[in-house]
Amino acid sequence: MNATYPKAEKLKKQKHIDLLFSEGKSVSKYPLRLVYAPLEENEVPLEFGVSVSKRYFKKAVDRNYFKRVLRETYRLNKDLLHSNLKQPYAMMFFYQTKERLSYAEIDLKTKLLFEKFVETINK
Repeated sequence: MNATYPKAEKLKKQKHIDLLFSEGKSVSKYPLRLVYAPLEENEVPLEFGVSVSKRYFKKAVDRNYFKRVLRETYRLNKDLLHSNLKQPYAMMFFYQTKERLSYAEIDLKTKLLFEKFVETINK
C-alpha cells in the first residue's frame, strides 16, 4: 500500500463534513474518536480529516503538533482501512484529552481504533 496522504484523500468538502456531523457514526478508543459516514460514489475510497479541540490545547502550536501526529499515524496505518472498505467513506479523527500522549501511544491507539472500525462496518 502506498503510504502517502494525497490531497484527494483530505476531507475538505463542506457537504461531506456536514454529513459526518449530521448522520455520522463513531467508534472510540480513548483518547481517540473516529466519526465516519458512508459516501455516495466518490473518486477516492476514503476522505480523512483530523481535529484537536481548542478546549484542551489553547495554543495553536500544541494543536498543530497533535494534528501532525494524527495525520502521520493515519498515513502509516491506512492500509488497515483501505484493505477492508467496500464503499467510500468520509472520516474525521478527534484527539479528545488534555493528556500529552507520546507518538508511540497514539500510534498504538490508532491501530486499535482502526481495527475496531473495521469490525464495526463488517458486522
